[in-house]
Amino acid sequence: MREAAQKLMNRSTSATIQQALESLRGHPSMQPAAPAQPPMRDINPPPARSAAEAPHEAAPKAAPEATARTAAEAATPNPATHPAEYAQDMLNRMGIQIDLQANLGRAMDASAFMQPTPAAPLPEGAQFIKGSYTNHAGTRNYKLYIPASYHGQAMPLLVMLHGCTQNPDDFAVGTQMNALAEEKECFVVYPEQTPNANQQRCWNWFNAIDQQHGQGEPSIIAGIARQIIDEYPVNERQVYVAGLSAGGAMAVIVGTLYPELFAAVGVHSGLPFASAQDLPSALSAMKRGVNSPHKAGNGAQPIIVFHGDNDTTVHPRNGEQVIEQRLNGYRGKPSVQSGSVPNGHRYTQTTHTKTDGTPLGEHWVVHGAGHAWFGGNASGTYTDAKGPDASREMLRFFRTVS
Repeated sequence: MREAAQKLMNRSTSATIQQALESLRGHPSMQPAAPAQPPMRDINPPPARSAAEAPHEAAPKAAPEATARTAAEAATPNPATHPAEYAQDMLNRMGIQIDLQANLGRAMDASAFMQPTPAAPLPEGAQFIKGSYTNHAGTRNYKLYIPASYHGQAMPLLVMLHGCTQNPDDFAVGTQMNALAEEKECFVVYPEQTPNANQQRCWNWFNAIDQQHGQGEPSIIAGIARQIIDEYPVNERQVYVAGLSAGGAMAVIVGTLYPELFAAVGVHSGLPFASAQDLPSALSAMKRGVNSPHKAGNGAQPIIVFHGDNDTTVHPRNGEQVIEQRLNGYRGKPSVQSGSVPNGHRYTQTTHTKTDGTPLGEHWVVHGAGHAWFGGNASGTYTDAKGPDASREMLRFFRTVS
């Protein structure tokens, strides 16, 4: 354990130092004012010779400037033995105010929490298997949950799109959707975003190419669903897509672009279709909502939306706009009811239906809640166990629209 911990510290130290030094390159505001034609010297002074190595060697009389330089070099930490101190010293000499030790501490603290989320134990007979799909837009891996209740019969399929920094295992644990898949007898597939496509593993809902049918990430996600349909007896009238945050925004896009494939959409803390075209407009939409959302979708594809009214990451106005966008001008009178979870959150549920009672959409505003999956398991990231149970309510809603 001690050796492993030391290796981890060494890796974290090196990575932190490298990151700090890399951030200096080409950054004009952080370049020191150098004297004209400075004398060249080795910044790693040779080790001093001991008296035993040179007992009879007379020390030459050094010039004052040489003495000062020797003292400064002696004060420089050895990069081989004290890498963090050496990097901090170099930053200080360049006049750059960065507390490397504080950053190192944060990196070390983070390393303790960056371990993969352990997968929940599988019921006997269940499978959580890896797969991959490739088309002209790229390749994405996924994990498919096959419940123990599957014995060859046709079952619904739910596509679950994780949020930023998450992965399939983390999202499955946090949403507890696999446990519900056992109960409700359905397949659940979790496409995985790659750090190559987005450094924070966010689905790129704000890119124009990723808002077009047959292009970008929507085509990959739809392709994954079709691949599962080809390989397993999926009830093709019961295929759904849902997601959290960036995954919620992408679920809106995928559902909008592929209504022939997805019967309904679930959006948790997400944004409307085509609500941004680049990073600046994405940040603006997340902060305050969209000025004028594009008209998208139709009443043939119902939607269920969850959003916390205390969400400071994606403004709750976005949840309202997702519903408005999907209703597409429909002016039916909604049903509004309030409730509360025992020892949990209060919520307001607004249900939109057609005149014949056919569901159009549900909008759940969870009061006092932030940016997290409601009713989730604390073992996963971005979860709020206080409810209501978003996973259960989504599956209930999907069943009513099939």
